[in-house]
Amino acid sequence: MTAVSSLTPEQRIALECGRRGSPALVAGCVALLHGRHTEVDDALIVALGGEHGRSVLLGYDYGKGGYWPRVWAARGLLHAWDPAATEAIIRATADDAWRVREMAAKVIARHRVGDALDAVAGLRADAVPRVRAAAERAVRLLTADGA
Repeated sequence: MTAVSSLTPEQRIALECGRRGSPALVAGCVALLHGRHTEVDDALIVALGGEHGRSVLLGYDYGKGGYWPRVWAARGLLHAWDPAATEAIIRATADDAWRVREMAAKVIARHRVGDALDAVAGLRADAVPRVRAAAERAVRLLTADGA
């Protein structure tokens, strides 16, 4: 078995999709984005977060209820998208944690989530430069003129 630390996030997510199926992985990511971390098993946290996921399970960085699992959940959707996650990724654009907002914008851009245009357009005025940059890219990709 390959050590978690030697795999990229994309590889870990693909492996976990093979184990539990993509719909189950997406459902877990959606649960995390909605703050329902008690519904998600520890193996998914490790698959999404790697070695850092193990630390979070031990209570570091605010534990499973902190923002890192939401960041990893959004990143999971970056690599294993299903339109069933649309509402959750739109909601993630309003997360208190900037890393979650940034990753949500990246997911919206990669998967051209047209229903998220208004939400991601609003992020162009975010206080965090990385969020603004991800939002600008998403808007450019979702619109012909970058409006």
